Amino acid sequence: MPDVSPRKILIDTDPGIDDAMAIFYALASPELDVVGLTTIFGNAPTDLATVNALRLLEIAGRTDIPVAKGAARPLAMPFRGPADFVHGVDAQGDTFLPPPTTAAVGVDAARFIIDTVMAAPGEITLVPIGPLTNIALALILEPDLPRHLAGIALMGGAVFVPGNASPAAEANVINDPEAADIVFGADCPLAMCGLDVTEKTIMPADTLGRIGTFDNAEARHIARIVPFYLEFYRQRAGLDGIPIHDSSVISYLIAPELYTTASHPIRVDTAHGVCRGKTLAATRLADHENPWSGRRDVTICTGVDAAGAIELELSRLA
Repeated sequence: MPDVSPRKILIDTDPGIDDAMAIFYALASPELDVVGLTTIFGNAPTDLATVNALRLLEIAGRTDIPVAKGAARPLAMPFRGPADFVHGVDAQGDTFLPPPTTAAVGVDAARFIIDTVMAAPGEITLVPIGPLTNIALALILEPDLPRHLAGIALMGGAVFVPGNASPAAEANVINDPEAADIVFGADCPLAMCGLDVTEKTIMPADTLGRIGTFDNAEARHIARIVPFYLEFYRQRAGLDGIPIHDSSVISYLIAPELYTTASHPIRVDTAHGVCRGKTLAATRLADHENPWSGRRDVTICTGVDAAGAIELELSRLA
């Protein structure tokens, strides 16, 4: 008999409206077992991201899942600041939820990642959907960590398309390029759902409206927060819908057949020029040593059955 036990995942997150959707989607999917949330700056400062992670788990009735607070700033630069113009001052669409009644665990995110992985070697997939600082710190603190991971599946980067935080770079990666370069060099299976597929997966406004008809607390919260996000994309990009960013990696984990992929090693531009944060794939074999030499191939999602991914997410949120 094939093993049908759910895949254990640890989500590293900066909630975030799209993070909230992804977390609820993962919690509602029997194929996945969310063993923890770790928090990071990005859509919000780390303190607020931690509060939001705790709030989301309370809404979902999953306060059994531990939350560990992560780094407050990138490895080698100041924090660029929150994306409150995208997600609201509270990073939850300016809904201003009451404070959580629970608290984060008493260990930082990098150590929590290491301890969780080492306690279940070969079983945990890390699922970062924010800047990659916590993952990089865990890899620095425990160089043997990749050997004990089932893999890493992340939302971030833009290989064959332009960036969204700059013409070159995607937001999660530009928030800590040094960390991203460390993570993309990890010696374990690694998959990337970046803008190459997330910006091809647009959930229209009328489809978003269906979420408000679902009779559960998670869907009701999404219905409250997503209008802020939708208005940003209407004003900024002329979209009558939202790109499905963070949830795309959940869809990939559940239904990889919805995605087409390419496999290439990746480096991240860590210089302080116009291409800082660009995710650069080595798409040709080189006959000499170069900065990509010795790096494992990354599975890069390049195409998507967008309608299939959207319907899958909606079916789980319902």
